[in-house]
Amino acid sequence: MLPTTLEDTVELPAGWRSVRYAVDAPVPDDALDASVLVVWGNGRREMLDAAARMPRLRWVASLAAGTEVVQECFPGVVVTSGSGLHDGPVAEHTLALVLACVRSLPSLVRAQDVRRWAGELGGIQPVHDEQVRTLHGAHVLIWGFGSIAARLAPLLTALGASVTGVARSAGTRPGTDATGAPAGSFAVVTEADLPRVLPQTDVVVDLLPATPATRHAVSSAVLAALPPRAFVVNVGRGATLDEDALLDAVDAGRLAGAALDVTAREPLPPDSPLWAQPRILISPHAAGGRPQHAGAFLTRALAAWSAGAPLPNLVS
Repeated sequence: MLPTTLEDTVELPAGWRSVRYAVDAPVPDDALDASVLVVWGNGRREMLDAAARMPRLRWVASLAAGTEVVQECFPGVVVTSGSGLHDGPVAEHTLALVLACVRSLPSLVRAQDVRRWAGELGGIQPVHDEQVRTLHGAHVLIWGFGSIAARLAPLLTALGASVTGVARSAGTRPGTDATGAPAGSFAVVTEADLPRVLPQTDVVVDLLPATPATRHAVSSAVLAALPPRAFVVNVGRGATLDEDALLDAVDAGRLAGAALDVTAREPLPPDSPLWAQPRILISPHAAGGRPQHAGAFLTRALAAWSAGAPLPNLVS
């Protein structure tokens, strides 16, 4: 079964048929015998309904990079992710948020809202002071160095930043360009190295997935180890960042600011104090939302499933 939210064409193996379904409605009765369900934009209620009413379902192919909710709704069913389909758009959005922080775009927009010429943000500016004003010469730490980080890192270095990754194993990791070709090599450290690295960091980019081990990985202790000029940009999962500690640090001037594309609660409630902090930019989980080459990916995955070959992006 293919969701109507998938615009790409999918070529099916011989003898297969597909049914298009609306992700915001129950699965049609005449398609309940499907063995494969592709999900993209489905709500929890609709997925739980599908899990209860599709007895022959054997594989759920999610086009999202994160599959926590899908796995909860379909226990005992094979689940694959859309990892890799969002690398370009997410890398672009992350770069936009980093630049927004460094170039003071939230303050500029707020000044425009009240028609104020923010002269303190223009004109002659110091090159080296206690604020990060440019990516040239800045040190960016990317925590969670997977395929999105590999796409993002060369974009940052093209603007003059140095990039260090954080992952479970240390070493070097290749970057990639828009075609998937190698683009540079980047040093990667482990969490054990953070006390040494954090004090020299200007921007932390959080790309961590949500797991029990990563809950509040960006903790009060991590934030306290950063210099006051540093920014935090979260494009991973909201649960990986201690938002109360972040707000306290920004309010107290111990951090320069932050940009959050993900939050612990989504949508972010109107009464959340994060909205009121002018040095925190909120983005409504907008980095992804547009998987690239999903049709070709599903075509290959369905061919592999039909042939009994290993599935790509299998979630363990």
